[in-house]
Amino acid sequence: MRTDSSPGPLPAREHLPATDARTPVLDVVIPVHNEEKDLQPCVLRLHEHLTRTFPYPFRITVADNASTDATPRVSARLEERLAEVRAFRLEQKGRGRALATVWSASDAPVLAYMDVDLSTDLNALLPLVAPLISGHSDLAIGSRLARTSRVVRGAGREFISRSYNLILRGLLQARFTDAQCGFKAVRRDVAQVLLPLVEDSGWFFDTEMLVLAERAGLRIHEVPVDWVDDPDSSVRLVRTATDDLKGVWRVGRALATGSLPLDRLTRPFGDDPRDRELTGVPMGLARQLLGFCVVGGLSTLFHLLLYSVFRGFSGSQTANALALLVSALANTAANRRLTFGVRGRAGAVRHQAQGLVVFGIGLVLTSGSLAALGTATDSPGHSTELGVLIAANLAATVLRFLLLRAWVFPERREHGTPVAAREAAYPSTTHPVRAGAAGARTTWGDATRPHDTDQGDLR
Repeated sequence: MRTDSSPGPLPAREHLPATDARTPVLDVVIPVHNEEKDLQPCVLRLHEHLTRTFPYPFRITVADNASTDATPRVSARLEERLAEVRAFRLEQKGRGRALATVWSASDAPVLAYMDVDLSTDLNALLPLVAPLISGHSDLAIGSRLARTSRVVRGAGREFISRSYNLILRGLLQARFTDAQCGFKAVRRDVAQVLLPLVEDSGWFFDTEMLVLAERAGLRIHEVPVDWVDDPDSSVRLVRTATDDLKGVWRVGRALATGSLPLDRLTRPFGDDPRDRELTGVPMGLARQLLGFCVVGGLSTLFHLLLYSVFRGFSGSQTANALALLVSALANTAANRRLTFGVRGRAGAVRHQAQGLVVFGIGLVLTSGSLAALGTATDSPGHSTELGVLIAANLAATVLRFLLLRAWVFPERREHGTPVAAREAAYPSTTHPVRAGAAGARTTWGDATRPHDTDQGDLR
């Protein structure tokens, strides 16, 4: 995954200020590859709609991905004919590459894109970008799978779309409903920080961007759309599906290992008017307690399951020690990431070592409880052993939270950021970039974005 440098943490959301007519508020990008027939009708229809209905200055950017037909000439004619149209040429294919290149260089505060076939009804465009202009949301997507959407397409594509979104929900815990609808928008300040983390340059670009944004806690607004399938679409379904599944695996692995610095995408506390600082409660304590309780409950069940397995071939003390050791390692890793928000590998070994010390204290509590039970009765029942372990684990859990919060992951802060989380997420001033992923953002004049392999043809 990319770990390019970025402008830093996101500021609080604000309503976009009024601008003069020379500065576009919205930049709509249309990525194309060999679309000489559909490009002009698409741009003219979109331009007419925006001129008639959109209350702010706008721009339409045609991003040509290495077309070999007359698409570049059509783009040039449209640029000459319409003052709000810009033509941009890339020498490599890839929808994600086109969007990242144009979005990274755009000066418009709201960035959007749509497919050249205009399958999505344009009446959804203003509702799509309005939450971004108002400062309510960070990203916005059109959804064909919302209850009030009206969609006309074949059963095969419907099945593939719903199956893909089920995979995202099951493997990446995605909560948005439609990852691949070609109708999305993002605030420029969010794009500047988010795009360097997105690795894919093809069709998976949308999904990766949304998953990372959602995991970082950014607000994604969904708009039900009216959508009619394009029967002449040139998308290669098998190849696109294969590449998407590879992308799901890659992103899922990166999220599981904590190799993505998602802290830079978080909004400051208090950005949401519902956020209120509680008197006498340290920052983050309520969230940490909730996360710790969830992790602790799962760890207790995991410990009891392991104990039952190990008890089948060992004594109670050995089974308890083995079960507690394995569950303690898992518990420390889960609390490190989910409860205390520490990402990255820096300090992980030290945290596990400190966690083992906490484990030793828990072992003394639980083993002492079993020893006391053995003294009280010669042959305690299995259910009695489990009951004693549950009570001992509850006491050990309270002590574990206090030690994790005060010793393993202390809440010392520098400039509002927990030191443990900051050091783990940003171990040095420069982030290492894996081989083959050199370069940060692309500019209009000098395309310095990494040249990834083609991930599928554009429509």
